[in-house]
Amino acid sequence: MDEIVTKEIREIIERETRAWDTKDIDLLLSIFHPDMVWVWPRSHNSHNPVDWELPLGKFDYNRWKSVYSEMFNKNKLVRNERKIVDIKISKEGDGAFAVVDVNTLWEDQSGKRMHWLGRAGKTYVKVNDEWKLIAHSGLLLY
Repeated sequence: MDEIVTKEIREIIERETRAWDTKDIDLLLSIFHPDMVWVWPRSHNSHNPVDWELPLGKFDYNRWKSVYSEMFNKNKLVRNERKIVDIKISKEGDGAFAVVDVNTLWEDQSGKRMHWLGRAGKTYVKVNDEWKLIAHSGLLLY
């Protein structure tokens, strides 16, 4: 069972990567659990969670679609390198945790850069035979 679940988790990570690569908002939004809350550190060195922020709040399809649409329209993707470091599966097979190293660089029309760099912890839950991202920590450099 672990091999099947690991393959399914790899697929959702790869789907997320494809979504960023192609700026496909609907594909990106397809990975999120309705109860997803995305917590972000202020920088890749903000190891103390007291410094973390909630820029998007709880997943809301229309709100998040608007945010990503604006981001994709205003920024060019320069680089999007992602490496799966580890995948852990719950003994029940209904939860998973992936560690992914991310090096993504965006550039706006004025040349200002936004660099996502570090290690992410991605928590997935199985809902109606489909995996969904329910929590994400990072990106942090260790």
